[in-house]
Amino acid sequence: MSKTFDKNRLEALKTDAYENIESYNDPDTPKALEKFTAQIKSILQADPKMLQSVPEYLPVALYGRVKFSAESNLKWAAWLAKNTMPVWDEFKTSVAFNNADLPLVKTIREFNEELLIESCAVLFMLNKHVAAAPGPRDQHDEDDEDSDELSFRNEAEDDYEGQDDDEEGYDDQYDEITFNREGRL
Repeated sequence: MSKTFDKNRLEALKTDAYENIESYNDPDTPKALEKFTAQIKSILQADPKMLQSVPEYLPVALYGRVKFSAESNLKWAAWLAKNTMPVWDEFKTSVAFNNADLPLVKTIREFNEELLIESCAVLFMLNKHVAAAPGPRDQHDEDDEDSDELSFRNEAEDDYEGQDDDEEGYDDQYDEITFNREGRL
């Protein structure tokens, strides 16, 4: 009988891992994420029991270093849609680990094989999340933005567009002032 994923756990792991990744993914310090993941890998390899308290560190450590082929993308999508955890033989052919990460992967597999599979499911979800993040904007979003900009312009304190929403006579009080005898003949 096949095991199932705990969807709530996967979503929580995805959210926590994504927040960790984003916190180190800073354009001002482009190597911060790389340094952090290198530290995490060495710590997890030395003490995999740490994952009992911070399981999101495994997807963070492997982020960007696990590849999914086009064929395995279909498998992962089906497994997640059916909420079915793959058995090890299916799993090992559905992911490609970076050679430098194999010692960590072997250590984690010995510690908790299901956590390794869950972490790869999270990485698959993150890949889909990041790829879909920018996404196409729909026309309604642009309309809302345009109307917000228009209302902002209409509330401007000056009268460049000819719309005067101030009290009657307030701006007109200076209309009679003339400079350097202008208007006098």
